[in-house]
Amino acid sequence: MRTLGALFGEGKRRLREARIEEWELDAWYLLEHVLGCTRNDYYLYPERRIEEDQGQKYLELIQKRTAHIPLQHLTGSQEFMGYRFHVNEHVLIPRQDTEILVEEALRHVRASMKVLDLCTGSGCILLSLLKMVPGLTGFGTDISEQALQVARRNRKNLSLETKAEFLKSDLFEEVKGKFDCILSNPPYIPSKVVDTLMEEVREHEPRIALDGREDGLHYYREITEQSPAYLKPGGMLFLEIGYDQADAVVKLMEQDFTHIRVVKDLAGLDRVVYGSLRAYINGTKCLPS
Repeated sequence: MRTLGALFGEGKRRLREARIEEWELDAWYLLEHVLGCTRNDYYLYPERRIEEDQGQKYLELIQKRTAHIPLQHLTGSQEFMGYRFHVNEHVLIPRQDTEILVEEALRHVRASMKVLDLCTGSGCILLSLLKMVPGLTGFGTDISEQALQVARRNRKNLSLETKAEFLKSDLFEEVKGKFDCILSNPPYIPSKVVDTLMEEVREHEPRIALDGREDGLHYYREITEQSPAYLKPGGMLFLEIGYDQADAVVKLMEQDFTHIRVVKDLAGLDRVVYGSLRAYINGTKCLPS
């Protein structure tokens, strides 16, 4: 029977030897996950004896982490916008960069509006907005039914069953009605680049949620072309982008959108592009004010 300190030490050693980048932090999170202990517990009682079954469970998770299975898949959760979301191998793990998309949308959405989240995955974008803006309602679509099952579980966990609907759809294919706001973090990594990503992403996150086809812009073309038909007058489109895609996505949006802005993430990289649907008078596009 190992002590708490010895168990943690063993976990750190194995992850370090496996060259896991954040080996010490990951070893701690798994310890916290299995034992429910806090840092205070650890420092006060490092000699506490750990039950054999708990120690075995911890080391089994450590072994899986040495195989580069993402930490979040092992714990089954990831925090996003201050909320805890269930995740598994069928959805992208919510990332801090995507919080920029939600934060920008929060500046513009209001109660009584209706929003659409394309490629919803875990539902983290839509559900975070609905939690933070009372009276907001929305739809999330995804081509993967397995991803939608995760989103529906998160909807239940966040008590949003009456506020959000999730629909299996290839982008707008099954969508009906018009929305005040459309958001999306679509697949945007060029196909040839996907195979060069770190193993945790390349081997364990759904390729369908990563691969943006040959140049990474396939879904931006589809979304910018089709979204005007699903937006109310003056409605807004918000897109997460790759660090080098701002100019290309802005150019795509200029056809039907105005007041286009590019927003950088905390690392100073282009991360979000958004704009408002251009107004039409007698079939003619109005110039931006």
